[in-house]
Amino acid sequence: MSTLGSISNQVPTIQQYSPDAAARGIWTVISEPGDSGTGELIKALGAEEALDVILHGTGDAAGIDVTPLRARALPRSTAASIAATFDATTSGAELITPEHPHWPAGFNDLGAAAPYALWARGTTEILTDSLSTAVVGARAASGYGEHATMEITAGLVSRGHTIISGAAYGIDGMAHRAALASDGRTVAYLAGGLDRYYPSGHHELLSRIAEAGAVATEIGFGQSPTKYRFLMRNRLIAAAARATVVTEAGWRSGALNIAAHALGINRPVGAVPGPITSPASAGCHRLIREYGAQLVTNAEDAAAL
Repeated sequence: MSTLGSISNQVPTIQQYSPDAAARGIWTVISEPGDSGTGELIKALGAEEALDVILHGTGDAAGIDVTPLRARALPRSTAASIAATFDATTSGAELITPEHPHWPAGFNDLGAAAPYALWARGTTEILTDSLSTAVVGARAASGYGEHATMEITAGLVSRGHTIISGAAYGIDGMAHRAALASDGRTVAYLAGGLDRYYPSGHHELLSRIAEAGAVATEIGFGQSPTKYRFLMRNRLIAAAARATVVTEAGWRSGALNIAAHALGINRPVGAVPGPITSPASAGCHRLIREYGAQLVTNAEDAAAL
């Protein structure tokens, strides 16, 4: 019996999915996101056979050293941990894989670092909206940054854009709230499982996003955000959007990591300038000066990206 067959006997909720989708769902539990070694193995063998190689040591490893992959995956591959994720689909979560019609096409530009699958709640068809812009920035936002975010987001929504962000405090939260207030479509990508909305202070906001838009993650249920997972989550925001706008960011803001991911896959990046005396805008100025980001002062500039 294959690895997948053995697991599905213990976790019956897996049986509703195709073998590829089921295997990819398991990968969200047993492997960290953005693991290029895992991605290469899945690309070479397919998700189901790659699972056999890692968990049962069978099959061809396609010239890939699977020892470190196996060491990371085996401790996580218990029936209980897998069941915790798949059983959660009964609470309204949807498994989105590359064969699903709602898979964001932009993820394909990530190559071997593309997510294995997504778990999502809400109107998942908006994950494929072609006219979408990421609006991101600092957690420690100023009144200036929040105002700029609100104005630019509302203007983008009026032009038919779907707003993508990461649901963090500060700029991200304002982008989502402004999109909702404008009766727009918005998507939040999280760095942990859908059963643990993070930050907890945005639980109500994320619940509203799931009702009016979509909330998605590549992390299985029961798993908490980590610094690494936040950095990996950023590539999803960058790849899902047609362009990224940073409305306010400090010199070392995580929003610059999103911009770097976007530039790495040839997505346009815009940045809103701020007062030269404000450390909260130093990252935006850095993007314009050092990375060739386009200067954005209003929604029209943002839409032109």
